[in-house]
Amino acid sequence: MFVRRLSVECVDAAGIASPCPVKAIDSFCMRNFTNDAVFDDTLPVGDGLLEAGLRVPLDLLEERMTDWFRRKRYLAEGDTLRVTEMVR
Repeated sequence: MFVRRLSVECVDAAGIASPCPVKAIDSFCMRNFTNDAVFDDTLPVGDGLLEAGLRVPLDLLEERMTDWFRRKRYLAEGDTLRVTEMVR
């Protein structure tokens, strides 16, 4: 089910990337917060690491995760989020 490994990074205004804390990733992935079944196929596995199924669209994941991180103040003003698929 979790065939893809994704990198989730916070990029500051200077362009320096750092792995997102697993606590932030986990809070997004909980269904009762996202209320979107497409993200059921996600599993936080560590700081900056998320495993996902094939039906999880990366662009939508990044968009929704960015919105969630901003609302929860996990992402500072001027920072961006970068979600990329890692090659296994």
